Formats: sequence, C-alpha cells, structure tokens
Amino acid sequence: MYIIKPGKIYDFMGMRKIFFFVSVFLILGSVFTFFVPGPKWGTDFKGGTELIVAFKKPVDAGEVRKSVEEIKGPDGVAHFESAEVLAVPEKANHYLVRVQQVSTVDDATKEAVSRQMCFADTGAPADCTPEITPTEVRFSPGGEKVVLRYGWELSKIDNETLDADRKTPRQKTIDESLANIEKRIAGVSGIALVEKNPITLVSSRDGDVKVEVHLKGTGEQLMEGIQKHFGPEVAPEEPVSIEWIGPKAGAELRNSALKSIGIAVFIIMLYIALRFDLRFAPGAFVSLVHDVTIAIGAMCITQREIGISTVAAVLTVAGYTLSDTVVVYDRIRENLGRHRGMTFPQLVNLSASEMFGRTIVTNLTVIVSLMMFLVFGTQVIRDFAFVMLVGTVVGTYSSIYVAGPITEWCDRTFFAKQAAGKAKVSRTRGQKRADAVV
Repeated sequence: MYIIKPGKIYDFMGMRKIFFFVSVFLILGSVFTFFVPGPKWGTDFKGGTELIVAFKKPVDAGEVRKSVEEIKGPDGVAHFESAEVLAVPEKANHYLVRVQQVSTVDDATKEAVSRQMCFADTGAPADCTPEITPTEVRFSPGGEKVVLRYGWELSKIDNETLDADRKTPRQKTIDESLANIEKRIAGVSGIALVEKNPITLVSSRDGDVKVEVHLKGTGEQLMEGIQKHFGPEVAPEEPVSIEWIGPKAGAELRNSALKSIGIAVFIIMLYIALRFDLRFAPGAFVSLVHDVTIAIGAMCITQREIGISTVAAVLTVAGYTLSDTVVVYDRIRENLGRHRGMTFPQLVNLSASEMFGRTIVTNLTVIVSLMMFLVFGTQVIRDFAFVMLVGTVVGTYSSIYVAGPITEWCDRTFFAKQAAGKAKVSRTRGQKRADAVV
C-alpha cells in the first residue's frame, strides 16, 4: 500500500506562480505580525520576575491578578499594575504570576540609600561622621540585598574592659553600629526590610567589616500581597518557585539568540553552495528564511511566549526543513547526469516527484509525534512542539514550491546563459580550426 503512488510525475513547476503568491502572502503576513500584535517575549528575553503559587483551594485567575495589583510598596504606590496571571496546565490551583519588575529598589531609591548611609558627595545627613561612613555600598542585581563595607579598626578596642551586659567592646561596638545601620536604612522611603534578621554581619576583619542588609524582594512582596488578600486558609506560606532575570541580561540573551539564528542561516547557505553549486544556494537560503519567518509569525499571531526553548525550536526547524531541501537537491543533481535531454523544470518535477512519497511519509510521522507533545506536553514543550509543527508543515511545502522554482529561475537566468555562451565560443573555435585545416 502506497500513500503516494510511485512512478507518477507531478507538475510542481506548472503551479509555481500560484504558490509564489501564496508564499509572498504568508511572509508579508508573518512580518506584519512582528509589529501587530508583536512578539510576546518571555522573561528570558525581556526580564522580570515569575513565581508559581500553589493555592490550597480553588481560586479565580482574575482574583489572583487583583491581589497582585493591590500590592503597595512602603511609599504607598501600587507596584505591580501590569501583572500577568496564568493557570499552570494540568496542575490544579497552580498559578504563574509574572511581573515586569525585577528589583523593588529603583535608581532614585538607591541614591537615597547612599545619601542616608553617608555614602554620597552631596545631600548626606548632617550627623555623618567617618566612623559611620561606609567604604562601599553595593546593591544585588535583584535588589533584595544591600552590601555595606566599613573600615572599622576593631583591634584598637579589643583590650578594653567588659561593660555591664558582659559584652566585649568589639561586640558592643558592632551591635550598636548594626542597630544604627538598620535605623538609618529603614528611614528611606521605598525601602522595606525583611522581618527576620534584616541586618547580618558577614565578616568582621580588622579594617574591613562587611554588613548585609536584607530587603523584601519582588517575590516576597508578591507573596505577602497574595497572603493578605486570600488569607492563610487559601494562600500558601511559600511559593513553589521564584525566578527572575534582569532586563539587561534579557536583552543580551535576545540579541544573542537573534545572532545565533543569523549565523546558522549564513553557514547553511555556505554549506549548500559548497555541497552543490551556486545555483542551489539562493533557493535553499530563501526557503530557510521563508520557513523561519512563518514559524516566528505563527508564534506572534498566537501570542505564544518566545524564550530560549523557542529559539532552540527555530534552529531545529532551520536544520530539519533544510534536510528536505537537500534531499530534493541531491536527486536533481543525480538526474542532471542521467537525463541530459530534459529541461531544468522537467528535472525539478521528476526529482521532487521521486522524493515526494518519502517526504510525505517521513514528515507525517514527525507531525503525529509533535501533535502528541502539543496535546499532552507541559507549556514549554507545547511551545517547542508548536514551532516545530508549523516549521515541519511549511518546510515540506517550501522544499518543493520555494526551493525548486528559485533554483530553476537561477539556472535559467544566470547559468543557462553562461552555458550557451560557452557553447557558442566552443563552436566558433571549432569552426576556426576546421577553416585552418582546409
């Protein structure tokens, strides 16, 4: 039993004009979706904070979003007005909460902290002295920690006597200093300290004392707001997971991903040119760009997240769809030597028809597997499978109706003229040699 009857030659080239307009429509439509509605970048690329919350009882996604948008910072301003809440597939009462904020401490607040801690050239409080002025103030990327360094010479007070609380002078000095640090930093607008152990002494070497101030990060503030809104009977004490990535790192990842796709396309085009000849490279290149553009456009129009896994899927599509094109090209090259009397369009029809059954059966197997992933996989797997599914279908089409016609056009426009010119030169030289003999 054959799905595609062998030996039959299909006139693919006769329909190339129709499918040319189909491809142009698909590409222009995909490019349009890059702007409207535009790509939905995941946290990997745009930065932000994600946490997964497992509620004890059924809740509504809209109510979860409301609880997040009601959260206000120490300054009384709502911080998370553009929150996104999604139900986690196949996990009851699990919700993914995503906000664009990575740090709860903005640049203005950082400057205010530096001034309050006497680490500023202007605007520092009048009571600043060398003893309470740090040598370094550094914020963690997530904004949940402030690192302070002091140059206290603790060895000078080690030999003093104990006080009434039986504390050594070093202990007393450090305790008083930590209490002063907590008081000063808590007075900054927009700063919220954690309730347990907000100030930690990391190291106390002579001349180099390191202190960490622990602030409420974005994840902690989100959980506090959810717990306050739903109460302990519904909201959990801790989230299932918290992930964040800074916008700068996200932009670098996005640029690297786009660069990797561009480099892959260039190397593939170079490989085709070396493997076959120059007439085949443009068809493979256009076919590859055609498939990748439509696959990304499908992600944009369905508003699926574009993340690291999606880029991996796009690169997989580029390699997989190219394999179909290479198979057809191999058969065209073989038939060029076998059927010298055929025109190039006839060779393309013959070669594509010979490989049509193999292409359909192979890709149908892949499509069935991808559909299973699309139905039963997790969200990340579903996005990956969706890109692969679109790329496989479009790649099957483009290997015949895009790569073949463009290769035929290159042969007709450039190589056929060169071959005719060489044949004319050869005939002229032969005629001259014949005249010379006579």
